[in-house]
Amino acid sequence: MGMAAAESPFHVLAVDDSLIDRKLIERLLRTSSYQVTTVDSGSKALEFLGLNENDESNPSTPSVSPNNHHQEVEVNLVITDYCMPGMTGYDLLKKIKESSSLRNIPVVIMSSENVPSRINRCLEEGAEEFFLKPVRLSDLNKLKPHMKKTKLKDQKQGTEDKLDNSEVQQLQPQQQIQNDLQEAPKPQDPQPESESHLEQPQQSLQQANNKRKTIEQGLSPETDRTRPRYSGIATVV
Repeated sequence: MGMAAAESPFHVLAVDDSLIDRKLIERLLRTSSYQVTTVDSGSKALEFLGLNENDESNPSTPSVSPNNHHQEVEVNLVITDYCMPGMTGYDLLKKIKESSSLRNIPVVIMSSENVPSRINRCLEEGAEEFFLKPVRLSDLNKLKPHMKKTKLKDQKQGTEDKLDNSEVQQLQPQQQIQNDLQEAPKPQDPQPESESHLEQPQQSLQQANNKRKTIEQGLSPETDRTRPRYSGIATVV
């Protein structure tokens, strides 16, 4: 018993307007080591879950909101009878699935009537299972995987929320660094050397070549032809 309490067993909310069926499902759930809370109507189930519900068709039904009811224990699964006066099990299923805070809670429908259209409608609306009464212990063995899956989903969602917050906090300094880099002046590309700068040594070389050619031409035989020739005989006057 101490070990079961330490393991924090799954908590099931059982809804049935029949006292006999309610006692039967409660005993089966406790035999399967589940913690059980039983109520006799859909409106009381919503009240226990802390969901605001105004039943205009029945003015005597009190309005329930999370402000005036505090759910002290987490509900891991809701199992409800289909045929109930006032709010049916199908109506309760829709209310739970339409609630942003309750939609992840698995819902199982029970019925003493095997009506395929009714079963399909409940499954399409989001019910995890549809059990035919009388519910047997073998049926309840199918509940635990749904509750475990929901717990893992909740833990994953909580981890993702923490990661999202962490990423937002890390993104702010990173974004600032990116903005600073975008605003920083870009380094100027080295300007190519001007053509005039490159042409200067070429011009100097050309001038030297021209000067050398001029000197060579001055010493060439063609230059000597322009000079007057004298014979070797000296004329004395």
